[in-house]
Amino acid sequence: MALKKNSSADKLLPASMTNNLLNILKIRFEENMNRHDYINWNDVEEKLKSLPEKMWSLNRMEETGGEPDVFGYDTKSGEYIFFDFSIESPKGRRSLCYDSEAFKSRKENKPKNSAFEMACEMGINILTEKEYFELQKTGGFDLKTSSWLYTPGNVRELGGAIFGDNRFGRVFIYHNGAESYYAARGFRGSLKV
Repeated sequence: MALKKNSSADKLLPASMTNNLLNILKIRFEENMNRHDYINWNDVEEKLKSLPEKMWSLNRMEETGGEPDVFGYDTKSGEYIFFDFSIESPKGRRSLCYDSEAFKSRKENKPKNSAFEMACEMGINILTEKEYFELQKTGGFDLKTSSWLYTPGNVRELGGAIFGDNRFGRVFIYHNGAESYYAARGFRGSLKV
């Protein structure tokens, strides 16, 4: 599916915003060492400073309520992995259907956007089912909300999409028509830096 791409110039934060975001990320990182106790913040910061487009994406994650933080490190690619760690599905990313195909299929009461398209515009990926389970191991997330998850092609071809939440002390993965949208359902993203 063809998506509108922002130019590289559009993806640069002013120095003051970059410094402010780095400060927010550092504080969150240090307050949640249980998520990444084997990772050094100075290494993360150095990598972030060298990749301004990734800083732009992290800023979009922050602006939309995702509270991004380092989840891990991919030894094969040498990249740090950021996830959205907001307790509930990010407020600025709710009331979205799953993808642009689902958006186009709605004849009435269209949502403002689709999760897939918004993620692409932000330069992030929607969490997979596996990533969602890994996120949930670090705490209770989506206790009152739910989050769209990256949907396998065979499910999407049949018109469905999957989402997850945490109820009764366990994680549930459900399905819905991809064109559906709810005020309590958004999406969580991941970003490799």
